[in-house]
Amino acid sequence: MLLKDKVFIITGASSGIGAAAADLFARNGAAVVLGARRERELATVADRIVASGGRAVPLPGDVTEAGYAEALVARAQSEFGGLDGAFNNAGRLGSGRMVAETPPEEWAEVLATNLTSACLTARAQLPALVARGGGSLIFTGSFIGHTATLPGMGCYAASKAGLVGLVQAIAVEYGAQGVRANALLPGGTMTAMAGDAATNPDAATFIAGLHALKRIARPEEIAKAALFLASDMASFVTGTAMLADGGNSICKV
Repeated sequence: MLLKDKVFIITGASSGIGAAAADLFARNGAAVVLGARRERELATVADRIVASGGRAVPLPGDVTEAGYAEALVARAQSEFGGLDGAFNNAGRLGSGRMVAETPPEEWAEVLATNLTSACLTARAQLPALVARGGGSLIFTGSFIGHTATLPGMGCYAASKAGLVGLVQAIAVEYGAQGVRANALLPGGTMTAMAGDAATNPDAATFIAGLHALKRIARPEEIAKAALFLASDMASFVTGTAMLADGGNSICKV
């Protein structure tokens, strides 16, 4: 019960890493406020947690809207009495076009979802954490834009690189008030963002080969890394870009 009696917001919680983290955080004692755009899928995750004896409420919405970040915090306070942390996990990949072929509107959309939304959520969450005497903010980054990239990932890489800088600033500005902030950088994970890896053996083999462990992560494995950062086990960990990438960043064979 690493998060016993804690209250956490989790965005991007309707599937993949976010849904796995919602289940895991709840099993470890946290009350969770779940955010994502897909209302039906989000409700399914929340219902599953409640049916298992956990505490969860869904609040569908768009993380690129400032009012939504504030609404998630307000829901945590009204339902569970406050906020102890957040796993800001929502993100988007982009179309995979090369930089010179990327429309300006796509650049704006990817940065709005992956980077600007992180600032919006932090602005809403930080006062609530300070009021509780501190807490933990986790943001989903990527090895892409940090240790490596792939063709067609210009927007995504830029947004995730900027996220690390934002995390460092939050860590420095709010550390004395008990707030820890970290970026979690997954490798290839079997989610919808992995494309056709779930159904195409050739794609799965290629992606797995990029990792030292020669496999793709399960969402639950990345959720465990998020749980570590959320819990007191990481009480002296802040301002980091923590890789959970199966050795992707160091694998050349």
